[in-house]
Amino acid sequence: MTTTEFLTNPASQEWHRRLARLIQGAGSVGFPNALEQLLRELVTFDSILIHTYRGRHRPLLIHDDYPPYRREQGIERYLSEAYLLDPFFTAVREGLDHGAHRLRELAPDRFESSEYYHHYYRALGLTDEVGLFARVSDEVVIVVSLGFRDQTSPLTRRSLQVLRHVSPVVEALLVEYWKWQGEQFQADLEAQAPVEIAFASFGRESLTEREREIVRLLLAGHSTKSAARELDISDGTVKVHRKHIYQRLDVSSQAQLFRLFLDHVALVSRQHQ
Repeated sequence: MTTTEFLTNPASQEWHRRLARLIQGAGSVGFPNALEQLLRELVTFDSILIHTYRGRHRPLLIHDDYPPYRREQGIERYLSEAYLLDPFFTAVREGLDHGAHRLRELAPDRFESSEYYHHYYRALGLTDEVGLFARVSDEVVIVVSLGFRDQTSPLTRRSLQVLRHVSPVVEALLVEYWKWQGEQFQADLEAQAPVEIAFASFGRESLTEREREIVRLLLAGHSTKSAARELDISDGTVKVHRKHIYQRLDVSSQAQLFRLFLDHVALVSRQHQ
C-alpha cells in the first residue's frame, strides 16, 4: 500500500482525526487517560502504568488503571521495594530513553526464574510487558508500561510492531504533556529518595564489595554465566562468591536472599521518609 492509498483509506482518516484530538489535548491534565484510550484501540493489553523516572530516584506514578484490590500488589509493592530490580528501571538508569521495548529484551537471561519475577509479575498474572520510553526533560524519562496476560491479552508480534511504529508519536506527545504539566510533579520527584543506598548498604557489614555486586546481579535475574560476563570473571569465581554470600548472610536459597533484601529495602525506605 502506498502512502497515498493509506491516507485515503477511511480507517486512516478516522485514526488521524483521533490523533489530532490527542495532539490538541497533549498539554492537558487528562492527557494520560486519553493516551490510554487511544492505545487500547490499537492494542489489547491488560494493564497500564505510567511512571516518571528521575535519575536514580524512586519512580513516581502519574497514571494507572489498577482496581483497588490489586493496588497493594501491583503498585504499592512496586514503588516501595520491587522497582529496584525492575528491568525497565535499570534500563532508564543505564540511559535508555526512547522507543518501545519488550521486557524480555531488556531483562537478564534468568529473569523469568528470579524471585522478583515470581513475586511481582507472576503474582499479578502478567506474562509480558512492553515499555514506551520517552525523555521529556534533561533529567526525566517517562515510561508507559503495558502489561499482558497469556489468557486475556497475549502480546502478539503484530501488537509489538504497532507499538514500535507509534512510539515516536507517543514520545512527542509525552514531551508536550510534560512541558505543560511537569511542574506539578517536580516537587514529588525531588522528594523521592535516591535508591542506590539500599543496594550499597545491603550486606555491607558481612560482604565484600565484589560479593555485593554479585548479589545485585543474581537478584536481578542474571545466571552465573551472565554475572560472570558482567564482572569479567569466571563462572567458578561467581559460584565461590555465591557460596560465601549464603554463608555470611545465613541464607540457604535465592528465595531467602530475596526476602532478606526486601526487608533491608523496607528498612532503608522508612529511615529516609
